[in-house]
Amino acid sequence: MTAQPFAQRERIDARDKVLGRTQFAADVHFPNMLYAMLVPATIAKGRVTELDIDPALTVPGVVRVLTASDFPPPPPAREDGPPPPPPAIDNEITYLGQPVALVVGETLEAAIEGAETIKPRYSTEPFIPLIDSAGARRVPAEPTRAGDAEAALAAAAVVVDERYETPTQHNNPIELFATTAVWADGRLTMYDCSQGATFAKLAVAGSLQLDPGMVEVRSAYVGGGFGQKGTPKRQAALVARAAMLTERPVTLVTPRGQIFHLGVYRARTQQHVRLGADADGRMTGLAYDVVQENTPDGMFAVTGYFDGVSRLYGIDNYLGTGADSYVDRQAPGFMRGTHPFVACFAVESAVDELATRLGQDPLALRLANDTTVDPLTGEPLSARYLAECLNEGAQRFGWERRTHEPGSMRLPDGTLVGWGLACGIFNTARSAAEATLRVSADGATRVVTGGHEMGQGIRSVIANAILQHLDVDPDKLEIVLGNTTAGPQPLTAGQWGTASVAPVVEKAARQLRAEFDDLVAGRQFFGNMHAQLARLQQPYLEVSAAEVAPGQDPSALETLRRGGLAIAGPEFPRGTAMSYIAHFVEVHVEPRTRRVRMPRSVSIADIGRVISPKTAISQMSGGTVWGFSTALREETEIDPRFAGYLNDDLADYVVAVNADIGDIDVGLIDQPDLAVSDVGAKGMGELVMVGTAAAIANAVYHATGKRLRKLPIRVEDLL
Repeated sequence: MTAQPFAQRERIDARDKVLGRTQFAADVHFPNMLYAMLVPATIAKGRVTELDIDPALTVPGVVRVLTASDFPPPPPAREDGPPPPPPAIDNEITYLGQPVALVVGETLEAAIEGAETIKPRYSTEPFIPLIDSAGARRVPAEPTRAGDAEAALAAAAVVVDERYETPTQHNNPIELFATTAVWADGRLTMYDCSQGATFAKLAVAGSLQLDPGMVEVRSAYVGGGFGQKGTPKRQAALVARAAMLTERPVTLVTPRGQIFHLGVYRARTQQHVRLGADADGRMTGLAYDVVQENTPDGMFAVTGYFDGVSRLYGIDNYLGTGADSYVDRQAPGFMRGTHPFVACFAVESAVDELATRLGQDPLALRLANDTTVDPLTGEPLSARYLAECLNEGAQRFGWERRTHEPGSMRLPDGTLVGWGLACGIFNTARSAAEATLRVSADGATRVVTGGHEMGQGIRSVIANAILQHLDVDPDKLEIVLGNTTAGPQPLTAGQWGTASVAPVVEKAARQLRAEFDDLVAGRQFFGNMHAQLARLQQPYLEVSAAEVAPGQDPSALETLRRGGLAIAGPEFPRGTAMSYIAHFVEVHVEPRTRRVRMPRSVSIADIGRVISPKTAISQMSGGTVWGFSTALREETEIDPRFAGYLNDDLADYVVAVNADIGDIDVGLIDQPDLAVSDVGAKGMGELVMVGTAAAIANAVYHATGKRLRKLPIRVEDLL
């Protein structure tokens, strides 16, 4: 196939969103609906010893209060299966904010008032609130090795040996956790803000011990997720059980302060980087160690930090080590950029420090250490255009005008100017996928496939993949996503959504085009495909397609249909596929107050073939904004006395606003990676903010001469 650029189309769902026609989980309303509110635990660790629900039942409008006794115990674990889901409500408390009851009322106000009257009594136990609290238990992970990093570092002419730290941070998508459940005719239908509707379905069925065939989950639109809505939410089973017991629809929109204590978040890390090079600047060895906060049952593996940074440059000798430090809070998890965001802050800061010690330009040092070989496997790195990202970004930014010495660039009013750069990297992955496409003579086109629209533009990707091949009416294109009755809904995360859905939808479009051409048999008709089908008296054409990733066998489709993860990558038969990005930023530091501004930035990414240019550029701009926010604003403040979060709202959890952000220039290399698929798309959702924090920290150093190795960078750090 050809790799011609995809058309620059507007977002396929933009008009519906502007007109308010798009329905999210909290927008679904039913007659006779009840409203729910959680009662969160007020201790970090212990047990509920007494729970008096009578005060809540006296509140006018309260219908029912659910406690642990209203839920079945979890089924026993199977040796050959996954661990059982946790109880929906459990009297054993393992973190502050854990649900101990659910109040259901005729109105939201009644549910809130009822929840506030419930005052459980507890027996408490000692707890560990922080990664570095006394008594915190550290559990080491299996290391990742290539070559002999220790020997290379011992022989290096120059070694950077420094420690870096990133804070606990929370995702904070605008849409709150929302679940609406309907129990009717022995069937449970749930509207849930989820990045994995099938995962949510199986979790609820397991928790309530229902046949999964009785459960349907719909999550067509999600108001932002960034990883926080990828794992099944505990509240889904609570709301489902309430609907079953009351035999009425029940809805719950969880307040943001409670979400801080319930949802996953970015784990705090402590990192140690040792980076060595010869006298010419050739990097010879990298030892990277990271400790993250986690819980004993946490699923966010510390080994995820190791792989990306090992493939960023041609460093033959690499050692990745790490450990979990167990805390008594809810488990951390995925947050945009996930492991590579954290790892690249440390390693890309160290690369900048290495350039300073060598007296080399940071751009030239990175270009000199480019590679085409995966140091972990010895196999090729497929379609790598990081050098092109660096060169294009430098040209757009005007990097050649940068003076080397820190503090050497100033505005006429004395404002310190800093120019910094950093690179980012993220694994490319693909899921097995299926799609059914129908084009009708009445003007309608319908495609059914798996995935979730979280604002990232997956619907626009699907539309472009169809419209590239078929002359159909885009205004009557129906895209069915996030509905477990329509087919398996794979988790949309890890930036594998486009790389998974685009190949199978384009395959279906090509198949339908071939069937249409056979039907027309060379005859000439006017009009689009709908009109020509009408002239041929053909009501519709429909095809179904399935795709597995390179290296997968057909069993991956069965795994997908059973609700499992059918993911492959980044190591494919034709090479290791990664997405790459280069960020260039300018910061201004006020000489007295040390206030930091970012008047402009340039980011260039290699994401393979760009399927939806409009939404891709939007994602890159958003990633730059969030990168600024993460580097200079965001930190979740934890009170060690309670293991709870102090700034658990958007008034006190400081994020970037319009006044913080200057001109953002972004660009895409747009070259296919055929190791991933015939379409050549890789992915960008996570990548876009990886490296941003390091670029800003490096720019701050260039402006002030002060090297800051802990995020976020605050005014007091520069005074």
